[in-house]
Amino acid sequence: MPRLLPLLFATTIFLSAFLLFQVQPISARFAVPWFGGSAAVWTACLLFFQIALLGGYLYAHASIRFLKPRAQAVLHVALLLISIFAFSIVPSPAMKPSGTEEPVGRILLLLASTVGLKYFLLSTTGPLLQAWYAARRPSDRYPYRLYALSNFGSMIALLGYPTLVEPLLPLRSQAALWTGGYLLFTVLCAGVALTTPNREGAAADERPELPLSSAPTPGQYAYWVFLSAVASALLLGITDHISQNIAAVPLLWILPLSLYLLTFIVCFGGKDWQGGRRFLGFPMLGIAAMAYCLLDGNAHPGVWLLLGIFLGGLFFCCLLCHGELARQKPAPRYLTAFYLMLSLGGALGGSFVALVSPALFNAHYELPIALGACALVAVAALYSDRQGRGFQASLLSLSALTALILYTLTVGARGQAAGARVSLRSFYGVLQVRDYGGKAADTTAYRALTNGTILHGTQRLDPTERRTPTTYYARDSGIGRAISATRSPKVGQRVGIIGLGTGTCAAYGQPGDQHWYFDINPQVIEIARSEFSYLKDSPAQTATVLGDARLSLEKMPPLGLDVLAVDAFTSDSIPIHLLTEEAFATYFRHLRPGGVLCVHVSNRYVRLQPVVAATLRKWGTSRKAVVISSDDEDRTGATASEWVLITNSDRLLKRRDMRSAAQPLETEPGLRPWTDDYSNLFQVLK
Repeated sequence: MPRLLPLLFATTIFLSAFLLFQVQPISARFAVPWFGGSAAVWTACLLFFQIALLGGYLYAHASIRFLKPRAQAVLHVALLLISIFAFSIVPSPAMKPSGTEEPVGRILLLLASTVGLKYFLLSTTGPLLQAWYAARRPSDRYPYRLYALSNFGSMIALLGYPTLVEPLLPLRSQAALWTGGYLLFTVLCAGVALTTPNREGAAADERPELPLSSAPTPGQYAYWVFLSAVASALLLGITDHISQNIAAVPLLWILPLSLYLLTFIVCFGGKDWQGGRRFLGFPMLGIAAMAYCLLDGNAHPGVWLLLGIFLGGLFFCCLLCHGELARQKPAPRYLTAFYLMLSLGGALGGSFVALVSPALFNAHYELPIALGACALVAVAALYSDRQGRGFQASLLSLSALTALILYTLTVGARGQAAGARVSLRSFYGVLQVRDYGGKAADTTAYRALTNGTILHGTQRLDPTERRTPTTYYARDSGIGRAISATRSPKVGQRVGIIGLGTGTCAAYGQPGDQHWYFDINPQVIEIARSEFSYLKDSPAQTATVLGDARLSLEKMPPLGLDVLAVDAFTSDSIPIHLLTEEAFATYFRHLRPGGVLCVHVSNRYVRLQPVVAATLRKWGTSRKAVVISSDDEDRTGATASEWVLITNSDRLLKRRDMRSAAQPLETEPGLRPWTDDYSNLFQVLK
């Protein structure tokens, strides 16, 4: 084999892996604003990528098994040439959803019709080229190192996206640059294909020292699938959890996926992986720490501690699963079958989190289940390492710890929906309605709606108090003061609310008023009408608009609103596309002169005031902003809130009720405005 040929193989595989994972955040950036900006959008995107990867590995395995090497090369190059002219990775605006479609299927269709064929062919490159290499040099250890190199390229692509690509390039420029990289990859892959021999290599000449030199058994195939599925379910479950509680932005999708890939590099890149008995304490400690955070719903650690616990736990748990895979990797002749089982497990784990769990469960049970399965993997790993002193004691101790973790996770999972009047789950999260403080005759009794860990509104059960606005929408809150300040005694008020919740703001409605409520989740609308009476009791004319609020507002003629409130956060996650310059331009188009845009910026982990301030620079002095903060007031049902009020009316801001509570908007020099092409979460983490 010529000296430069291994370099050509390595370069092609590295570039394919780089492009494979660089296109994931690019494609997701196009999809996220169209589907509400929730963390579940990325989960659905990951599911598509895992399914496409499975298809690519199946193609590679079938190609190797049924076609001669030269036929494989000709077919692959032909498909690559076709893919160059098939579809752009930039979706057409005509593909935007109307808001009533089933989101997961629509996201899968969107990705399949844009990046689908290119992603499929890129995913075949790793196993296919490794098999071509192994056919030439079957006794060489290099193929599995090429797999580690492939994962290294993927990790570099992911880490480079939020640190270099996203801050420096507009989204469409990213797509154009990626397309250029794909053209280069096609040329390199064709060059590799031209070196493919006309006949098979001496594939039977395997390295005797490689494990499993004989054909893998059905039990081994099943175990490979199980290990890969557990790691995949942990990846998606943990990504979904931290994205829900911080922000649905590429940064928080990329970090878990990068650590996931790093474990492949560690396990497959060097000498044969030997986890050993002493290593098992790290994943078990990570499982225990994550289980504690999941079970204690009242515990809100700082953002860095939260990320450390879950990202560290993910790393060690995936290191355990992928280490077991590395210890059992077969000889090169079974390489494509091995990768096929890994991709099958990844797709099954992803489907469990993204498809099965939302349809089957009424709460987030999938992450506790995945943690329990990983604890069982630790027991199996220890059992397979039966040699040495103290084995029985170690196995007994680990089994007891696993049983305790499984028990606590089961109890905690059951408790998620215990006592709830309603517990519904969909693509957009888990909604629960609970009653507190006794029956309706109790003047302190109230009903609450939560989404994940965040309160989305309450209502007093006392019939004389049920039209009292509570929580973040109380009369002294920013939204309460804005509605009061813009009311005219002669003209009905026009109010728009992005994020329906319980419909609390309908309590401000008076005869002649018109209210529009925008929400992407049909279950929220159902609950607001069936479990709460704000909408039903309001004398105002109320309308609910289903779909992403920004897309809905873009399609509507100017509404001439007196007040428009942006309060569409799910859990503590931030839909970035609702805080960009383009979004604010849409909001201002719907406000009448002197109208007020109210942005709810209360958040445990992210400083949103500087983001709003940076975004407003585009409008200079024509738009003025103040902050209205309110403290806890248990007696009235109010909760602490922080609203930014934006208006072009000096007179409104000079009102006594405004001046008495207004504070200046926090700014941060050098902070770039967020746009549809740019956001930077690192700069505003608390």
